Amino acid sequence: MTSSFDVLTLPVLPLGDSVVLPGMVVPLELSDSEVRAAVEAAQAAAPRGEKPRVLLVPRVDGAYRALGVLGRVEQVGRLADGDPGALVRGLRRVRIGAGTTGPGAALWVEGTPVEEAVPSALPGPVAEQVKEYVKEYKALSTTWLRKRGAWQVVDRVAQIEDPGQLADNAGYLPFLTADQQVSLLETTDPVERLRLATRLLSDHLAEQDVAETIAKDVQEGVDKQQREFLLRRQLEAVRKELAELNGDAADEGEDYRARVEAADLPEKVREAALKEVGKLERSSDASPEGGWIRTWLDTVLDLPWNVRTEDAYDIPGAKAVLDADHAGLEDVKARITEYLAVRKRRGDRGLGVIGGRRGGAVLALAGPPGVGKTSLGESVARAMGRKFVRVALGGVRDEAEIRGHRRTYVGALPGRVVRAIREAGSMNPVVLLDEIDKVGSDYRGDPSAALLEVLDPAQNHTFRDHYLEVELDLSDVVFLATANVLEAIPQPLLDRMELVRLDGYTEEEKVTIARGHLLPRQLERAGLAPGEVTVEDEVLRRLAGEYTREAGVRGLERTVARLLRKVAARAELGELTLPFTVTADGLRDLIGRPHHTPEAAQEPNARRTAVPGVATGLAVTGAGGDVLYIEASLADPETGGAGLTLTGQLGDVMKESGRIALSYLRSRGAELELPVGDLKERGVHLHVPAGAVPKDGPSAGITMTTALASLLSGRQVRPDVAMTGEVSLTGRVLPIGGVKQKLLAAHRAGVTTVIIPKRNEPDLDDVPAEILRDLDVHPVTDVRQVLDLALAPAAAPAVPAAA
Repeated sequence: MTSSFDVLTLPVLPLGDSVVLPGMVVPLELSDSEVRAAVEAAQAAAPRGEKPRVLLVPRVDGAYRALGVLGRVEQVGRLADGDPGALVRGLRRVRIGAGTTGPGAALWVEGTPVEEAVPSALPGPVAEQVKEYVKEYKALSTTWLRKRGAWQVVDRVAQIEDPGQLADNAGYLPFLTADQQVSLLETTDPVERLRLATRLLSDHLAEQDVAETIAKDVQEGVDKQQREFLLRRQLEAVRKELAELNGDAADEGEDYRARVEAADLPEKVREAALKEVGKLERSSDASPEGGWIRTWLDTVLDLPWNVRTEDAYDIPGAKAVLDADHAGLEDVKARITEYLAVRKRRGDRGLGVIGGRRGGAVLALAGPPGVGKTSLGESVARAMGRKFVRVALGGVRDEAEIRGHRRTYVGALPGRVVRAIREAGSMNPVVLLDEIDKVGSDYRGDPSAALLEVLDPAQNHTFRDHYLEVELDLSDVVFLATANVLEAIPQPLLDRMELVRLDGYTEEEKVTIARGHLLPRQLERAGLAPGEVTVEDEVLRRLAGEYTREAGVRGLERTVARLLRKVAARAELGELTLPFTVTADGLRDLIGRPHHTPEAAQEPNARRTAVPGVATGLAVTGAGGDVLYIEASLADPETGGAGLTLTGQLGDVMKESGRIALSYLRSRGAELELPVGDLKERGVHLHVPAGAVPKDGPSAGITMTTALASLLSGRQVRPDVAMTGEVSLTGRVLPIGGVKQKLLAAHRAGVTTVIIPKRNEPDLDDVPAEILRDLDVHPVTDVRQVLDLALAPAAAPAVPAAA
């Protein structure tokens, strides 16, 4: 409550984080410009014969408080250290009002003194209670002062009877924080202020008693190990002095114990680290073990044991990032979106760690080169708001590269997984295990077997690296593994990962990628501005369809780069002027003729299927889907014997398909109206071109059967037909894999009709709609259906003559 005192006009003297309470006398340094300005302004405004007055206002966290203390400048001179200073006495609390003007450079404000209750005016029971408060505070204050040896202050405190003055005397207590001092200042009721001061002093004394008890127990419990520790500390000090005498500077980083104690380590890791520090302290400088221990401790201290980045739970935003970075690849983008959505819902419902495991993910991205598997990892990390690190596994043959070396080996290091965590700087990065199918094995172990624990969501929360020998939690890491050939990955390892197939891009997707990503990047690399060269979509479409034939876009990007280099070179030679537009008609003049012409676009006599005995099949290789031609011929009975010859570097399964096809035709030739009687005397030769490339798999069965049937019947195979499917001895067409990749390859090759097994019909759901619109897909169950669709009619030529 305020009294009817006159409003005071005072210069503000800011105190920083310190607080001056009424009754306190404090020295202030005049080296501070604001303090000096306030004192000089007060001196200029003070009436003759009176001491200057200022308003002492604490400024906590950069903001002035609403309550200050009227201060009187008792003396201006020099402090004990010789710097200019002023002695100021706090008089009473003042409530700060509006700002005003005054002499000097100080801030002037209006203030109203705060009236406090007089103890003599309090009711009888309250007055008796206040006396008890005063008595209690004096007892606590005396106890604290005696512990500090401040006997001369004890008498002065004992003489104070006013509760408000006694509480304000607590402002001298050095252990009070700035917030606690401000609380004392802003508590205007003297009784409440004394209660607050009593509580603060009592809490401090209780803490001090506990600390003294602990110190006493520790002192009494000193045993041999502690004495040894003290002696070794002394030994370190002696060694440090000797090093300084020899001119060698002491290395502050050698104090590993302090570093371990200051680090934020899990409890078990801290115990192991302190154990190693003890070994280091007991080892001599000449021992090689000291170097091993230092390296191990440095590795442990560098790992981000308790550092985790917060996932970006903006699900639409994450999906937008993935869509912007990659065209197509809907499966993997949907999987990442699902992962983030589940994490968000678990977080919203307060569902944390279950069984020691968090919510990491292990995805295997399998597909041909150039479809964006590696770059997808960085996009996933950006969409999730996580750190990204890439681990190249191609050619790795040593198991220690994954699990680390034992520390006893010279030059031992942790495995690549631990090094990736250290490089990322967090325990939940996105780790891309690139080319996991290229991992080999030899006498040094099998790295793929070492990856079993790393990639097992049920085990990797307690992963142990051979070098660290402490548990490392990998359960919150998102592992993305990339591979070209799934068959090269051991089945137990593949079983621990969620497989996502990337089967390649359609022509329209390639045009979209080229327009949005490849062309801007290659324009910059060619030194061309975006407006200087314009490339029509039809040009990009021809580059994707006729100049390159691949599942990915690496070859397309190289072709785009070549095209832009040609434009840049001709512009420098003056053969064309910029800006320039690349049109489909001018494409051949810039980069030459197309390298890939669809078989259906060839002249009738130049097509491979222009003669009987040649059929078009579809296959999947490490580079994606591809068109495979199978040729059949019959040997002259006079020059060659009976039997089957298979060439083209075929695997055992593909050889079996050839034998099955021949056996089926021999047994069912009469039903199919094929002249198979002379097969007993004439040898059959099946050849698959590109003999330098190994080929295997059962999906060429119906293609081999069709090639033999075409040869025996003399009917050509339609040039617009391609097929895939396994054949049985009874003529059934059995399901195969890689339907989407094979249909994409057929579309790239210009095929319009595709024959697939009936049981693979559900796989058509994964094929892009624009591909299905351009292809006439026939699901079949029997070889008879295949021959009816694939063979040209006997009475008509396979391709009508051109007009």
